[in-house]
Amino acid sequence: MSGWRDALDVLMRERGRALFGYAYMLAGSREDAEDLLQEALVRTFRTARPVRDVDAAHAYVKRAIATASIDRSRRDHARPRIVDADLDALRVRGARMVSPDHSGLVDAAIDLRAALLTLSPRERACVVLRYLEGMPVAEVARTLGLAQGTVKRYLSDGIVKLRGALPELDLDEPETVPVQAPSGGV
Repeated sequence: MSGWRDALDVLMRERGRALFGYAYMLAGSREDAEDLLQEALVRTFRTARPVRDVDAAHAYVKRAIATASIDRSRRDHARPRIVDADLDALRVRGARMVSPDHSGLVDAAIDLRAALLTLSPRERACVVLRYLEGMPVAEVARTLGLAQGTVKRYLSDGIVKLRGALPELDLDEPETVPVQAPSGGV
């Protein structure tokens, strides 16, 4: 790519929606997702370093979104924010936006989003990347700059919390293989 502006244009044209979706899953609101994405783009492109290709730019921005989300959570714990909409209001508004045939899907999506917001920022980032983005644990670790064992721990803790909130949620343990006891004794 010839320059950072060209790289940014191509990135947003080809991957902007996916990056926003990722930010939205971490942030929980449209406004916060827009802020996270903006902050990540500034962090990525402010140095005007050469970007090899769209894949590299996408990876840089994705990691910057996760980092910005974690940083924001730390700031918010130090200075709590006022949330202006409760879950019941979101359910009603979300249910009105779709036909009755899809209301169960809307409720499930709202429930999942609410459950994700109960996780710590790192647990949420790991769960979103692993289960919603479909990344293998090794790639999640690279994206977040964590050890694979650390990612597995965040995934395990996050899954336990999600299953507590949403027992019907079907998530496999990260990269584990079920072991069956041998039949017939030893």
